[in-house]
Amino acid sequence: MSNTNHTVSSVTEFIIIGFPGLQDQGNKTILFSVFLVAYLIIVLGNLLIIFIFVYDESLHTPMYILICNLAVLDICLTTITLPKMLALFLFNSSLISFNACFTQMFFFLGLGVAESFLLTVMAYDRYLAICKPLHYHDLMTNSLAIRHVMWCWVGGFLAIIIPLILALRLPFCGPDKILHCFCDHSSVLRLACANVVINSILGLTIALSVVLISLLLILLSYMMIIKSVLVISTSEGRTKAFSTCTSHLLVISVFFLTAAGVYISYRIPGTSEDLRIMAAVFQNVFPPLMNPIIYCLRTKEIRDSFVKILMKRRVLALSM
Repeated sequence: MSNTNHTVSSVTEFIIIGFPGLQDQGNKTILFSVFLVAYLIIVLGNLLIIFIFVYDESLHTPMYILICNLAVLDICLTTITLPKMLALFLFNSSLISFNACFTQMFFFLGLGVAESFLLTVMAYDRYLAICKPLHYHDLMTNSLAIRHVMWCWVGGFLAIIIPLILALRLPFCGPDKILHCFCDHSSVLRLACANVVINSILGLTIALSVVLISLLLILLSYMMIIKSVLVISTSEGRTKAFSTCTSHLLVISVFFLTAAGVYISYRIPGTSEDLRIMAAVFQNVFPPLMNPIIYCLRTKEIRDSFVKILMKRRVLALSM
């Protein structure tokens, strides 16, 4: 315990506690059922969007390339954490190796930052489509959209490299119980046998920087969009212009409001550990759950494409 500069951990595995106040099997069974249904909806809903995009060539445009990649991110982000959570709730499978824990942390943090960057790019895409319609196809081509997506993924993982490396260098010499449902950065830091002030400040700084910069760029994009829409002479034209943004605005609101809920839960004195963990899990599950529902219900092209695919399948089935 005194050798705080020792960089080799004596802990080889961690114990994930889950919700400290919900440890009886009855509560765990309910949690398992709820999160299993949520995970199935997330995977199936986002796979549906990916399938529609791949199947319908008319959707092979920058906006739908970005939406498809959001669906891929949502599946990956929840698959990093939810299967282990389900095993914890159903089988009491609470052990996770040191390496697996940090691998989960790396992908969870990296994918989360990548999604924040992707939502910013999607706002920029809407800005170009509405404010510069005549030059849109020159300023945002499919290849450029794919390049933006690649930078979102690369940037997401680069942003969290330093906090992760610093966390890996910490000594973990005794406490091994993670008060969370997965290997969250701050929860793992609490178990280190060393001063983690620098780690905590750096992690918080990067998280706030990512969120605030993304929000600022999104707000600037929509301020320019509103300015352009207001000069449209007809109400029908204004409604049509705004309708192309509503799905994205809803997705942004869900993503950033749930993130704000997590931040607030950790800043309110007396908040129970269960409530804080639930807020973090809710942030991980709710946006990927809502995104396919929002896009399928509010995006006419996706609805029409889905109906067209169903009708084609029906005609083929009847002809056989």
